[in-house]
Amino acid sequence: MMRTRSISTTALAAAVLVLTTACGSSTPEPASPAAPSPSASTSAGTPAGGGGAEVAELKTATSSLGTIVTDGKGMTLYMFDKDTKGGATSACTGQCLAAWPPALMGAAAPTASGVTGTVAAIDTPDGKKQLTLGGWPLYYWAKDTKPGDVTGQAVKDVWWVLDAAGTPIKTKS
Repeated sequence: MMRTRSISTTALAAAVLVLTTACGSSTPEPASPAAPSPSASTSAGTPAGGGGAEVAELKTATSSLGTIVTDGKGMTLYMFDKDTKGGATSACTGQCLAAWPPALMGAAAPTASGVTGTVAAIDTPDGKKQLTLGGWPLYYWAKDTKPGDVTGQAVKDVWWVLDAAGTPIKTKS
């Protein structure tokens, strides 16, 4: 009986380690983001359940990185190198999602102003729809606190902003 518990504890510890490193961070992120949830456009104006935010509008904005894609309130959206372009699922799971909440589709597809890439969605494990642009799932960075912030750019060399066509901009800020 003791051996079974020891193996189970080891397996659990290994699973936690894998999940905390899934988003490319060497430092585990807190269970809930330290910064307020992104101010994405929703019908109620609040993030959807803390596990992402519904986006009513995608638009472009001028930043220090060039023209990038944001939500309707100017919050920067990012892509993750560990995702597969055009894939059906996100590679960001577990603790990764606390730091990188998904940009979610509401009841209707968002309007797109200045965005030229293909906007679509993939299913999330909890039955929601995560927005994609040019085949890349879209995320917020919990540490971006105001419109125009691009502090998630190049985090661990796997998180990037996108241009209007949905192409990652891999310039380090």
